[in-house]
Amino acid sequence: MAGLTGTTLARFRLRVHKVLTGVQMLAFIPATCLVSFWLAGEAALVATALSLSVVYGVLAGLRGGRTLPPHSRDLVTGLGMRDNLDIAMDAALSQQGTSGRKTACLMVQIDDFDVFSDRYGPAATEDVLNRTAQRLRRALRDDDALCKIAPATFGIGVAPVTNVDLETTIQLASRLQSVVEDPLSLDATTVYLSCSIGFCLGSRSPLPTGSSLVGATQNALSEALRFAPSAIRSFSADMQRTHQARTILTDEVSAALENGQIVPFFQPQLCTDTGLVSGFEALARWCHPDRGLISPAEFLPVIQHSGQMERLGDLMLVQSLIALRRWDELGLTVPQVGVNFASDELRNPRLMEKVRWQLDRYGLKPGRLAVEVLETVVADSPEDVVSRNINGLAKLGCKIDLDDFGTGHASISSIRRFSVERLKIDRSFVMKVDKDIDQQRMVSAILTMAERLGLSTLAEGVETPGEHATLAQLGCGHVQGFEVARPMPFEQTAEWVRTHHAGLIKAPKFGRDTG
Repeated sequence: MAGLTGTTLARFRLRVHKVLTGVQMLAFIPATCLVSFWLAGEAALVATALSLSVVYGVLAGLRGGRTLPPHSRDLVTGLGMRDNLDIAMDAALSQQGTSGRKTACLMVQIDDFDVFSDRYGPAATEDVLNRTAQRLRRALRDDDALCKIAPATFGIGVAPVTNVDLETTIQLASRLQSVVEDPLSLDATTVYLSCSIGFCLGSRSPLPTGSSLVGATQNALSEALRFAPSAIRSFSADMQRTHQARTILTDEVSAALENGQIVPFFQPQLCTDTGLVSGFEALARWCHPDRGLISPAEFLPVIQHSGQMERLGDLMLVQSLIALRRWDELGLTVPQVGVNFASDELRNPRLMEKVRWQLDRYGLKPGRLAVEVLETVVADSPEDVVSRNINGLAKLGCKIDLDDFGTGHASISSIRRFSVERLKIDRSFVMKVDKDIDQQRMVSAILTMAERLGLSTLAEGVETPGEHATLAQLGCGHVQGFEVARPMPFEQTAEWVRTHHAGLIKAPKFGRDTG
């Protein structure tokens, strides 16, 4: 009975709020005042105006003394914004204190949505956001709050219920994740999105306020994004301390570059025909002595903003070449290492001289170094120092990998103009390729084009054995992703390579020739 009463009261409050903030009040108030004046004169007019103000204030108190801010609606989805979620969580927490019913807050963020937006354009972006909002709404109860927190982030306030614990909230998060990650039909094609989710139980909110609960949920989402894609994380007090400690300053980054805290982690790449390691990609990681491993998503923007990308690039290049030398000394067969070259590095007129000197310094052939360049750089670069450097590195003998292929709209002519040797197919084309015929057709088209142009191919973001096997059967030459291995420090690479190659004796091959 208590639960029914609470629900009924909440609905009554919502109806009152709609009446109080509706356009009908613009007509009702002045009309009432005019009638009073007409019937009883000036004294009645004053009394009516004062009475309406008191009544309006008392009724507004039914919303906990707060009203929804005007125009606080997302223009794309029509959902309320962050302040609406704060209000909903305030109300839920107050009920939690009086009735014992519990609540929770969740945030759902679509992974790599900026890449999707760049590829498909604003119309498709709005369509997907609207449909995602509708899917989430259908997966929730009528009393649950659904708001838009950021361009690709949705906030959810769980209306108070008898039991909300860690297990039930994880189940809810998993269900919402499945809803968002179901395939979407878009302009006669099928697209796949993934999402990461952070949540906080009302009982774990640092303070008993809506803004505190929502802020804790944002911390949990930030933690989930560090392990994206498709990660779920719950808020804890330790997470709050870690989040506060992660405010990174330019001086800290400079010191980290100087004292060797920022190092390459290496992610293996496999040949689909043989199963052998065909190379590693070097990825920057910050190993902080107090904060632990810090994601590049947290420190790379600071490095870029402070103009230190070239300094980071120098460090990654040298450490990667040292790794190649050490693998050779250990008797391991690692044909090459891929190093990402940012735009700042590619604009350096002395880049060729620097790379040649470092290769000579470590006694390595240029073909052991794969220069990874984003497709957006190739698509946007005219005939300038960038193109001269890329072509110069290719003539030197370095391999040129076009990274994130499919996201930057590089033309075939620009691919040829920049002497690209291998296309790295973006993860968005790889997702569900073993289950979706449209994904298979897209990847097949890319592979056919690459074959006609004499280019090698590598698929990024391979996360399941099914994706690995399908890509191999379609003719993709190399794969890389969590299904193979996560990025690892150099000290772990030798053992991983030995274990992997030893396991190939019994493991089946995935290549086209085995079908």
